[in-house]
Amino acid sequence: MPKRTTIYLDPKLHHAVKIKAVQMHISVSELVNEAVRVSLKEDASDLAAVRERISEPSRAYEAVLKDLKKDGLL
Repeated sequence: MPKRTTIYLDPKLHHAVKIKAVQMHISVSELVNEAVRVSLKEDASDLAAVRERISEPSRAYEAVLKDLKKDGLL
């Protein structure tokens, strides 16, 4: 069963969301639900990628910059 909630949007963002929902022939709620669903899927995908690469060696950002400078790329 859907849960009711209140969100506060910037007026211009709210206007854009309403227009997009009308153009897509869906409700604002459906549009927001889909946007949240997509965002959560992206987060899950990102977390999975981090888990897969957790054992890979890492380098400090400063070391990467130093190498780029040494190679004349910066």
